[in-house]
Parts: sequence; structure tokens; C-alpha cells
Amino acid sequence: MTEAVVELNPAVGYTALVLVALSTVLIGIYGLRVSRTTDDFYVASRTVPPWWNASAIGGEYLSAASFLGIAGLILISGVDALWFPIGYTAGYLMLLLFVAAPLRRSGAYTVPDFAQSRLDSLLVRRVTSVLVIVVGWLYIVPQLHGAALTVLITTGLPSWAGPVAVVVVVYLSVVTGGMRSITFVQAFQYWLKLTALAVPVVLILLRLGLDGGPVTDGGAAFTAELDTTADASLYGTISLVIALLFGTLGLPHVLVRFYTNPDGDSARRTTLIVLGLLSVFYLFPTVYGILGRIHTPDLASGGMADATVLLLPGRILDGATGDILSALVTAGAFAAFLSTTSGLVVSLAGVVSQEFFQGSVLGFRRAALLSALVPLGVALLTDSSALAGSVGSVFAFTASTICPLLLLGIWWRGLTDAGAVAGMLAGAVLCGGAIAASAVLGPGAGWVWLAQPALWTVPAAFATMVLVSRATARRRPASASRVLARLHTPEQR
Repeated sequence: MTEAVVELNPAVGYTALVLVALSTVLIGIYGLRVSRTTDDFYVASRTVPPWWNASAIGGEYLSAASFLGIAGLILISGVDALWFPIGYTAGYLMLLLFVAAPLRRSGAYTVPDFAQSRLDSLLVRRVTSVLVIVVGWLYIVPQLHGAALTVLITTGLPSWAGPVAVVVVVYLSVVTGGMRSITFVQAFQYWLKLTALAVPVVLILLRLGLDGGPVTDGGAAFTAELDTTADASLYGTISLVIALLFGTLGLPHVLVRFYTNPDGDSARRTTLIVLGLLSVFYLFPTVYGILGRIHTPDLASGGMADATVLLLPGRILDGATGDILSALVTAGAFAAFLSTTSGLVVSLAGVVSQEFFQGSVLGFRRAALLSALVPLGVALLTDSSALAGSVGSVFAFTASTICPLLLLGIWWRGLTDAGAVAGMLAGAVLCGGAIAASAVLGPGAGWVWLAQPALWTVPAAFATMVLVSRATARRRPASASRVLARLHTPEQR
């Protein structure tokens, strides 16, 4: 982690972080009062109404990459970075059309539960479980990197303090009340994040407008001189969009949310509301990125681009106003790390508990500890200066593994256990290998097909799954027709 010069009053950072942490733990303790059964811990007894669930989904989906990373990428690469908010939002449209309602009707607790129910195979369940755990851990690591950056530049504490604080707060809130508790926490954190971005940017725009000059300096926000990366290629852009669209369908912490809806119709309404909430939210990181290219161009170098949202209010608004707005943005950033990490820990704990701890409440708590400590260790040993980009790699991996299983499992009767395993493993090896090779070889235009592999790894995973399923048609489960009928038959009210 680049050691940054602390521009903010440390008291501002400490106050914001402490208040968010306390509110998270207190709301989690409130959730304990209404969390008594295993159903409460895993799926909130399937009683979460659409508006509340949509707010919770927004809370956990809008991660460090959304709150800090998008503005940082726009600062560095201009309009090329706008594909990230477009892809993050449009992915939910895919989720609405193809996955949300059938997955809710499956009656499963976790994605591996769905895989076993659909294909009647313990091997498919095991492979899916491993991939879900890997995806979850990979997604948690950027959240902890974002926490390290935020704590470093707002308080001056060592960068390890941020990830450790996030893991401690998340674990306390998760084990107190499970899914029902986290639903309350994440719904609160969505509205905190939206407020933390919207209020400062509105006041910044008013200040710049009162100063009499053009807000974007006559369009200079997108001059080529500031670009520190090569222009995105057509291949890279298409591959990124595929990763974001299809990757959303396989994110375990998002999918588990639809198990908490009362019925399939509620799951669809939840997804529609989420689309609206995401569309509103992503307006603000985009504005921060544009303003950052004029007022904080120095952050484009030195690995500090992701600090744009944190530092912009203090650069433009002086005195107590700047301190208050900086505290608000810091609180929103910390809420982003907490909400996404807590959603991931809950979903991973459900899988790990079901597989290794007999699915009990005590097993859930042990699994939550394991699910949080492993990515913490990885985050403390690694570094990231591009949050949105690193999360994009996780989306590509998910799109190449879990997504084909879900789409074909829901919509194709011919899927077999052998086909599902072959497709997921092919996607994991190809996509994981490409991303690892790209990291070893380093940046370079000649390696864009490795850095952005979704354009070829996603079709390869689907093709492998289909071809192997056709070659093993006799392994088609006898229960396929019955399970598909349940997935696609509207539930009785």
C-alpha cells in the first residue's frame, strides 16, 4: 500500500469510523432479538419484503469498487471507465430476466444446495461449494484493500488497521444474528452510502457554480494529457462488459438474497427496485471522477486514484464544512467495506457450515470466522491500487464458473452432472490461469486477452458444459422435469 500523506484531520476519520462501527454492531445486536432459528440465520426465514431486501442488496453490492474504485478509474482513464457502472447495473437486468424468480422457487439455502437439487449429484455440490468459497474470498480481498487505503489516509494509522477493523466488526455483526441481522445492517448502510456521496457532491457543485467558472473547466476533464493508461481496445471493452453482465449472475452474496424473499414475485420486484437504487447511486461516483480530473489530478499517479472520493470534498470546501463532508464520505466508504464484506461472510458461512459443520447455528458462527480470517490474511500480504479493476477480475471468474451452472441449470433440461463439473472446471482453469498469467507478465497491450479473459473463457465454459452434457445424456437426472417445473411454476399466494 502506498504510504499517503494524510490530508484530513485525523479526528474526522476516527469519529466517522467509530460511529459507523458502533451503529453496525448495535443494529446487529438488534437483529439478535429476532433471530432464533436456523432459517433466521441462513435466509431470514424467507420473510424479507422487496423494498427492505432491495436496500440490503444495494448495501452489499455497492462495494469498495463502486464507492471508491469507479471515481478512481474515471480519474485515470476517463470515459473508458464508464463501462463499470453501466455493467454493474445492467447485470441486475440479466438477473431479473433469467435467475431471480426461479432461484427463489428452488427452496435452497445456498448455491451448492441448488446445484445438488437440480443435478442430484454430491460431486457437483462439492465443486460448486469450492468455487463459491473461492469467489467469495477473492471478492472480500478488495474490500479490505479499500479499508486499508481509507484508514491510512483519514487517520494515519498503519494500513493493516483498516482490514482488521472491518473483519472484527463484520464478524461481530454476522454471528449475533445471521442473515436477518445483516439485512437490517445492509439496508441502513445503503442509505448511508448514498447520502455520503450525494450530499458532498451537491454542495461541491453549488460551490463551484457560485465561484462563476465552468464546473468541468470547459470540458478539460477529458483531455488526453491526464490519461495514464492506454486507450481501451474494442476487445477489452467487450470482454469487460461480458464479465460484468454475466458475473453478476453468479455472485454468491447477491444470489443468497433472493432466498430471503417470500416468493418468486417478490424476488422480481426486489430486482426491479435494485435497478432503480443502483442507477441513482452510480450517478455520484461518476461525478466525483469527472470533478477529480480537474481538482485532484495529482492523485492519478502514485496509486492514489481510489482516494479521489475521500479527498475531493476537503480540496474544494475549507474549514468545518470540508471536515464534516470528509467525515460523511469516510463513513460511507467504511460502510461500503462493512456491508459488502458482511454479505460475503454470511453467504460463505452458509456454504462452509452446510459442508463442514452440519449446518447448525454454532457451525455457522465457526464458518463465519473461517470465512473472514482467510481473506484477511491474503489482504495483509497483498496490495491493490485499482479496486474496480481487481473486482472486475472476480466478475470474469464468476461469469466463467458459477454463471453457466445457474443459467443452464435453470433453463436447459439437458444439463448433466458431468457437464456441469466439466464446464465449471474448464472456466475456472482458463479464467484463473489467464488472470494469474497476466499478473505475472505485467501490464501490456499484448496481454489484454489475458487481463480481460471473459470474452473467450465464458463461451468456453458454456460450450464445455453443453458438449459434455450431450455426450453424457444418460446421466441426466430423473428428477430434472420435476425440479424445472418447480423453478418455473409461479408460487401460490
